[in-house]
Amino acid sequence: MSPSLPPSPAAAVLEPAEAELATPLWLVAEAELPAFLDQLEPTAAAWLRGHAFQAERARVMTLPGRPEVAGAAPAIAGAVAGLGSLPEAAQLTLWDGAACAERLPGGRYALQTRLPAGPATEFALGWLLGNYRYNRFRSAAPVRAPARLVVPAGANASYAEAAATAIGWSRDLVNTPANEMGPAELAAAAAGLARDFGGECVICEGEALRRQYPLIHAVGQGSARAPRLVDCRWARAGAPRVTLVGKGVCFDSGGLDLKPSSGMLLMKKDMGGAACALGLARLLLAMRAPIQLRLLIPAVENSVSGAAFRPGDVWPSRKGLTVEIGNTDAEGRLVLADALCDADAERPDLLIDLATLTGAARTALGPDLPALFASHAGLAELACRLGAAANDPLWPMPLWAGYDDELASRVADLNNVSAGAFAGAIIAALFLKRFVTATPEWLHVDLYAWNPKDRPGRPQGAEAQGLRALYALVREKFG
Repeated sequence: MSPSLPPSPAAAVLEPAEAELATPLWLVAEAELPAFLDQLEPTAAAWLRGHAFQAERARVMTLPGRPEVAGAAPAIAGAVAGLGSLPEAAQLTLWDGAACAERLPGGRYALQTRLPAGPATEFALGWLLGNYRYNRFRSAAPVRAPARLVVPAGANASYAEAAATAIGWSRDLVNTPANEMGPAELAAAAAGLARDFGGECVICEGEALRRQYPLIHAVGQGSARAPRLVDCRWARAGAPRVTLVGKGVCFDSGGLDLKPSSGMLLMKKDMGGAACALGLARLLLAMRAPIQLRLLIPAVENSVSGAAFRPGDVWPSRKGLTVEIGNTDAEGRLVLADALCDADAERPDLLIDLATLTGAARTALGPDLPALFASHAGLAELACRLGAAANDPLWPMPLWAGYDDELASRVADLNNVSAGAFAGAIIAALFLKRFVTATPEWLHVDLYAWNPKDRPGRPQGAEAQGLRALYALVREKFG
């Protein structure tokens, strides 16, 4: 499968509500277990008690039935999934659905537990994500019959399928190794998205890039794979304007400020911001959000060569500000600066950038919590509240003006790094803020785009963070 194309439709593991001959599936919290066992058929209840089933969170058990043919293995009569200490099933998250899909054998299942519309949709989305695998480079990929789910009553199957497809595509882009995911391939993925959803895509490269986006050109000039700025638009006359910017550093060696080998192991994911921006754009387009959408991706590789930009260089930016290079490994903020300046010139109603920008954000918040910076507190509060409701968390961080002078330079308008070791994520956000001066509502998301360990629905590897939270934000603000 080409990385520029979306994954196989997530709908492949959702069945229409009228599907027949489905295995019943119950969701049971610890507090509900005694009553559930009393109502269950005695043989099945004895089976669960005999296996010490206590409705532990994410524990899934099948219930044996009578064999359909004499001497054959027993058929599955039903399945039960534990919800742990949740007071009720209505408080489940999408990861409960993921655990079911991942741990149940292949077949068709119908949820017997009634859920409100929101949790039913979350369960369906989690089920789809529980079937995600990245096997593109396996010569003999494991064959696994997927567990299929009859769409739960009240669930928004269209959203669940669109979100799962967008998340799976973003994960695929990040998981693809850098030898097959360079600036050209990332640009092709964006162009394919524009083509699929009736937009237009313009790619700026070469001499035009050097003139119009000098910082993007400077970062990418050391690589044999040429840098470029990808600009996609989907017009809708009179609709609110939303612009997404994604950091597309397809591999980051650190440049002449070379990373140690251990620091490069995951640097194929340094285009995770671009992948998440692409996934968010796909979700908005698939769900026909009533907006004019623009997507900007500076696609580069930060490499070492005689042509690479150097520590101590001074480069102009698209905005006209000159930037002294204090560290070539702080390249992400440089490419974002030119793209944000371009976006800001149009004063969109909402401007969002996504980037795997700083290790400082991971040190402070760990891999699961993207750091969120906003132009005003109300916007941050709304984004974080919607993210919590969607089980797609964002964590607010301050654009503390007291640190702004840390970006001072003796020879240029500003430096790309601070001379000190503190507040790295905040200082990076303050650098970007210098290039967003006209747009009233701006969000900067500093994310990790990676799962360091296996969990249901979240296999070790790429992760698409912020998609559902930011989708909810756009729909909340613009309908």
